[in-house]
Amino acid sequence: MRTSVLTCLLLGASAALVWAAPDTFSVASIRPSSGSVKFEHDGKTETMPGTLTMRDVLVSTCIKWAYGVQDSQISGPEWIGAERFDILAKADAPATVDQMKVMMQVLLKERFGLSFHRRSKELSSYALTIAKDGHKLKEAAVDEKTSRTNSAIGTVAKAMTMREFADFMSGPLRMPVVDATGLNGRYDFMLDFTPYLPGGEQVMKVDFDNTNGIILAALQGELGLKLESKKESMEVLVIDHIERPSDN
Repeated sequence: MRTSVLTCLLLGASAALVWAAPDTFSVASIRPSSGSVKFEHDGKTETMPGTLTMRDVLVSTCIKWAYGVQDSQISGPEWIGAERFDILAKADAPATVDQMKVMMQVLLKERFGLSFHRRSKELSSYALTIAKDGHKLKEAAVDEKTSRTNSAIGTVAKAMTMREFADFMSGPLRMPVVDATGLNGRYDFMLDFTPYLPGGEQVMKVDFDNTNGIILAALQGELGLKLESKKESMEVLVIDHIERPSDN
C-alpha cells in the first residue's frame, strides 16, 4: 500500500514538472516596431519566468537569441536584418530562459515559417582572450541579474558571462567573436570608449561600426581583454524558407 501511494506521488510530481516546462508559448503578439530603442542595434529583450518581451528587434535577433548564434552565422534574405518588430509572448506556466529559447524556435517555425539547414564554414573571426597583464573584471554577486545598458560612449554590463559578451561584441565588430578567455564566471564591468576617440571628435558622431581599432584599444585598456584575429570553422544556419509573420 505504501509503495502504491509513493508511486502515485512520484507520478504526480513528474506530471507537474512536465506541465511546468511547456514547449510552446500559449499567447504571442508580433507587431511592427512601435519605436527604436536608443543605442541598441538589436533592440531590447527582457524575460520574466514564462514571459518574453522583445522591443524593436530584427528577425535575425530572434534567431540569434533562440539558437545561440551570431549574425555571421545566419545566411538568409536581407529583410530579416532590416524589418523590426515588437514581440510579447507568454507561456501557461513559469519557464526558464533556456525553455523560452526553445519556445522561440517553435514560434519562428509557426509564425515566420522558418526552416533552415546547418553547414560548416570557415570564417574570419576574433578570439576574445585575456591580455598579458590580466583582466580587470569584477565578479558579480551570486544573485545579481544579468543586464547590459548601452550609451553614446560605451556599455555597462552586470553579471555577464564572457560568452555573452563575445556574442554582444560580434555585432559592432561585424565579425564572429569566440570566447577564449577561459573565464567561467559572471562579471560586472564598464566599457568606456571616450579615452580612445581621436582628438577633437564628437562622441555622438562616432560610427562605432567602422572603428574596430577604437573597440580593440578600449577592450584592452578598460577590461584587460584583447581580440586576436583567426580563421574559425563555424556552424552556419542557412535559411531555406522564411516569411513575414502571420497575423496575431
